[in-house]
Amino acid sequence: MAEKPTSDTIEPKGGEGNYLEAGVSTTENVDLNINLEARIKNPLKGIPRDQLMRDVETFAQEKNLTEHLPLLRRGALVAQNPHDFEDQDGEDALDEAEKVALRNEIQHKWRMPPRLFLTIATCSIGAAVQGWDQTGTNGANIFFPAYYGIAGSSVRERILVGLVNAGPYIGSALIGCWLSDPVNNWIGRRGVIFVSAHFCLWPVIGSAFCESWGQQLACRLLMGIGMGIKASTVPIYAAENSPAAVRGALVMSWQMWTAFGILLGTAINLAVFEHEHNWRLMLGAPFIPAVPLIFLIYLCPESPRWYMKKNRYVDAWNSMIKLRSNPIQVARDIYYIHAQLAIEHQILSQTNYVTRTVQLFTVPRVRRATIAALTVMIAQQMCGINIIAFYSTTVFVEAGYSQFLAMICSFGFGLVNWLFAFPAFWTIDTFGRRSLLLFTFPQMMWTLLAAGLCTLMPRSDARTGLVALFVFLFAVFYSPGEGPVPFTYSAEVFPLSHREVGMGLAVATCLFWAAVLSVTFPFLLDRLHTVGAFGLYAGFNLVAFVLIFFLVPETKQRTLEELDYVFAVPNRKFAAYQVTKALPWWVKRWVLFNRNAKLEPLYHRDDEGEDRPLHVSEKTVS
Repeated sequence: MAEKPTSDTIEPKGGEGNYLEAGVSTTENVDLNINLEARIKNPLKGIPRDQLMRDVETFAQEKNLTEHLPLLRRGALVAQNPHDFEDQDGEDALDEAEKVALRNEIQHKWRMPPRLFLTIATCSIGAAVQGWDQTGTNGANIFFPAYYGIAGSSVRERILVGLVNAGPYIGSALIGCWLSDPVNNWIGRRGVIFVSAHFCLWPVIGSAFCESWGQQLACRLLMGIGMGIKASTVPIYAAENSPAAVRGALVMSWQMWTAFGILLGTAINLAVFEHEHNWRLMLGAPFIPAVPLIFLIYLCPESPRWYMKKNRYVDAWNSMIKLRSNPIQVARDIYYIHAQLAIEHQILSQTNYVTRTVQLFTVPRVRRATIAALTVMIAQQMCGINIIAFYSTTVFVEAGYSQFLAMICSFGFGLVNWLFAFPAFWTIDTFGRRSLLLFTFPQMMWTLLAAGLCTLMPRSDARTGLVALFVFLFAVFYSPGEGPVPFTYSAEVFPLSHREVGMGLAVATCLFWAAVLSVTFPFLLDRLHTVGAFGLYAGFNLVAFVLIFFLVPETKQRTLEELDYVFAVPNRKFAAYQVTKALPWWVKRWVLFNRNAKLEPLYHRDDEGEDRPLHVSEKTVS
């Protein structure tokens, strides 16, 4: 077993951008590269009270938070023993308002400050921009190729149609996502969202006036730069501002409102179908939600963790106070996050952009997060969702529908995709991210395969109805699972020092494969027809299921910093647990109907033996 770090006070680390200094003592901690015991540690656990108070005083002095010192003392004690806050006594006893706020986190976890709801609502508008931008070409695909002279069946013309559709994803994958790290470092999360909204406004308006496919491609490439930066930042921003207990539900609003944007796009496409300039309106209309996004983002507080990364703890406090119900939660979270980051910083010191990118594949803790994030992101594209989102109108026309009826079916797909994202609000933080994925991928596989096989039937109302039915069922299973999980998951798993570049890589990978699908699907549909194309993506769903089973750990109800311990467990240990423990338990429980079957958990908390009635769900391992 790897040697563990000894108990020391963490020394200040020099260098530009340093955000951690002395002021946090730690007990014996898990090695964040090799956590063979799979233990989740509280870095404050076991520190004597007097030592903890001295550490808090040093922290407050160095971070210019001395005016909050009494609060920080009480908050540090809550962070050290989160289940014993009712029993704090003496000068560090909590008042009734503080106790109520801490109880509500568990008993009424949706009671949150208005500014936090505004932040999530603004992130949701950013997601709607993303979804609507993707859908404009869905209906326009049956009109603009003829106007641009690329409506033929030659390989060149098919590829050009796909290239125009893929423009935003090429711009995102090659430029936008890779700007996320340096631009975030420079102007923060809010600044990035503000800038990206402009890229989703002016090029979109311009796309409605383009006279050639080359001009259209240029506008869509510029749009993609904004989409890439935004998609890499908004989920991080939501994750960093949200409490751990409901983080999944709040961050998954990205996908739910992306689905709503897709729905709006299909609705507008249908509404302007008979208009003289229908396809121009379809391509230009997505600028609408970018306008409120530009104005609302500056009513939202900056991410406290971003301020802490910049060693701006006073600003972090002022930001956190707007995102929590009571100052005791602010004091607890600021000090606990700082203590966890101090441990993280032992293996992940501040570096430059190139080094951080390389470390995504060389530092074991970060590499495991990278593998897991890339797995779920690639799976989102390979599952086949975007061949429906991009080309559902074309697919329905190929299946025998009229153009107008095909667009109605596309609207129906968008509606189903949005409505069935709502169950994830209640399941993503209870069932967990991993469980949702493992349930939904087999369902997506058979529904996609069934939709393709139905196209082999003779043309009839039954055939067209069955194709639509199975496409809609595919959306039903996609929307609460592989829909919301990838962006939520990828925004969580990376340490703070590598969060922007890691999320940028994950989103770039996702959108790169979206671009590949956009370019190749018209050609694939022409050569393999609907049954072959759908069958191919059904096979990809099976591959994705296997990879997720072996490579993607659960992240539900952990703080972002506690995930350092989860991803310190080697992949081989995680995979061995799935084969030797989880799979046999599943067979006993669900195949042999043995209700008494028990699953030994992989992860163990350092306070596991204590009475923890409010957090019993954290002992459940999916």
